Amino acid sequence: MAEKIIIIGSGPAGWTSAIYAARANLRPVVYEGAISEENRLKGTLPLGQLNITTEVENFPGFPEGILGPELMIRMREQAARFETRILTEDITSIDLSRRPFVLGDSAGNRVETHTVVISTGASANYLGLDSEERFKNRGVSACAVCDGALPRFRNQPLVVVGGGDSAAEEGSYLTKFAHTVHLVHRRDSLRASPIMARRILDNPKVKPVLNSVVEEVLGDDERGLTGVRVKHVHSGQTQTIPATGMFVAIGHTPNTAFLNNQLKLDSKGFIVLTDPFRTTTSVEGVFAAGDVADPLYKQAITAAGMGCKAAMDAERWLAAMGIH
Repeated sequence: MAEKIIIIGSGPAGWTSAIYAARANLRPVVYEGAISEENRLKGTLPLGQLNITTEVENFPGFPEGILGPELMIRMREQAARFETRILTEDITSIDLSRRPFVLGDSAGNRVETHTVVISTGASANYLGLDSEERFKNRGVSACAVCDGALPRFRNQPLVVVGGGDSAAEEGSYLTKFAHTVHLVHRRDSLRASPIMARRILDNPKVKPVLNSVVEEVLGDDERGLTGVRVKHVHSGQTQTIPATGMFVAIGHTPNTAFLNNQLKLDSKGFIVLTDPFRTTTSVEGVFAAGDVADPLYKQAITAAGMGCKAAMDAERWLAAMGIH
């Protein structure tokens, strides 16, 4: 017998979708992802990006802040309280060409479902340095809005890596808190749109470090990140920039490879929503929520809101199809 709804992904979008679907008596199944070395390296372990974040200060309802893992565990427990069935496996294959849809998981199981919510998120792109990995969440971040106001970054020198609109936006945001923002970019000019480039370069707190790449992240176990060593791409000369934080702003990769292009995606791989006010995709009965369908905001609270909408959209679609 086919499931009514399967939710793929276990970040804020997935758990919120599960909570709403469960309360609507849809008996949701959540595939939260497998605990594997491959998923660790990709940043796609269960509980999503917030599970590898330290302090979360901008999620409503927690005026004192809350640790990312604690927030995600509480969301998971809330979904489980309403009898959501949780499977710690990956979805490895999906066939959206037939109804009910057919999914295969990493345990070798085959399951059918009338609706699917895709909430697999988007993984931040990093530089790939061993030293960068060492200081993640101890000075290295990929989200200025999430982390920029934390005490370790206030009135301190910071480094932003990137030259596109994301880097310009992240850097401009950080000037609200930082003493200085060093903008490191491998080319001699920014790739950002003219208005965004002008906005950041005109800011007196911003110091461009062009034609340069980060060679190593510096620090120690006690203080975390203390600086970065950058290399000029033409001369090969290096310099050390003292800083308490490095924000990598070189884009995100949506976790959509398993879909095998069965849904319409944009040029960057994000799922395209057919109605901007809903969570409908190019295939009826398939809904998308959170960062996997959000190239703009990528926040826990917006993901949670989209998860709510996806569950309600799925419930209404099932009712319209006469599936009870």
